[in-house]
Amino acid sequence: MMKRLIKSTSILLVAIFMLLLAACSGNNETSGQENESADNSGGQEDLKIGLTLNNLANPFFVSMSDAAEEYADEMGAEMIVQAADADLAKQTSQIEDFITQGVDLILLNAVDSEGIAGAVAQADAAGIPVISVDVGADGGIDGTVTSDNYQAGVLAAEYMIEDLDGKGNVVVIDGPPVTAVKDRIAGFEDTINGTDIEVIAKQNGEGSREKGLQVMESILQANEEGTIDAVFANNDPVAIGAEIAQHQAEREDEFYIVGVDGSPDVIEAMSKEGSSIAGTSAQHPDEMVKEAMDVGLQVLDGKEVEEIVKIPVDLITQDNLDSYEGW
Repeated sequence: MMKRLIKSTSILLVAIFMLLLAACSGNNETSGQENESADNSGGQEDLKIGLTLNNLANPFFVSMSDAAEEYADEMGAEMIVQAADADLAKQTSQIEDFITQGVDLILLNAVDSEGIAGAVAQADAAGIPVISVDVGADGGIDGTVTSDNYQAGVLAAEYMIEDLDGKGNVVVIDGPPVTAVKDRIAGFEDTINGTDIEVIAKQNGEGSREKGLQVMESILQANEEGTIDAVFANNDPVAIGAEIAQHQAEREDEFYIVGVDGSPDVIEAMSKEGSSIAGTSAQHPDEMVKEAMDVGLQVLDGKEVEEIVKIPVDLITQDNLDSYEGW
């Protein structure tokens, strides 16, 4: 009887032990699932992104910066914005700082597409993806999101071809050595090729209103009144500078200007009575930088992305100015 009791007690203890073991195992599994769920529900809270822009004096880049910070807030990520002020050495240093700070992703608006290659290579060696925004860059970029800059040049050229009946003298004011500017100029020149429109002057306006003014003054001095029919400016600040030079020289009725950007400043200028800025190929900087952030997240997730994503542009003229929503 005693032996039977001991045996029954032993079986009962073993059963209790097995139940406790199963419970512990179940709790650990549940805890693991909860931890995994917590990790996955964090979104992008631990994500740190570095954005270096050419400058923040241009409304285009201000719009891009504002949109990037707003989008980062929405996803719970940290956004660090720096302005390179068109200085290659400064932008190189900014990328090196991003690497030191341990950012997860770098968004690059290069001041020099070729010159920034060394800094991009450093980020690549550190395992940090670099997405090029607005302009392309060398050195191992993981993706590029840009306006269709070639289209911007084509639209400006088509406008002039139609307005000038395919003949006349035009001035081209180009800009910094970046892919966006090169593509705009290429789109413009390829489109007028085969017409009787001749480029009689071509100078670098460096993308700024001040330099655009200086360059246009020089061109006006070198070309007598009545010899210029239109001006293609690589961006809106240059277009505004060219218009100021035109007014100062009292040659308002001689030629018109077409720029690129669709900036608030140029829309304001175009709205004024007697403005000689006839049009602008409007970009969408807010949409562009958000798309670049999305591409960067895809790269971080190990997904394949398109090498270049192009955002279409729209030609804004006096005819459709009132319907343009702007940045």
